[in-house]
Amino acid sequence: MTTTPGTPDRPRSAAEVNEEIRALWLRTGGYLRPEQHKVYERLVAEWAEATAATATHSPAA
Repeated sequence: MTTTPGTPDRPRSAAEVNEEIRALWLRTGGYLRPEQHKVYERLVAEWAEATAATATHSPAA
């Protein structure tokens, strides 16, 4: 169900995953069936990893 698959050498960015999360909510009208909720949970986990990776690789201010 991934619309923008990552590659082994370049995982998707948090923004890309967030876009897919938003699209899922729009498609479902804000109501997730059990199988859609599993997709949502996977996307949120992927988003959290991408956010953490971005924070780890960002230069300190």
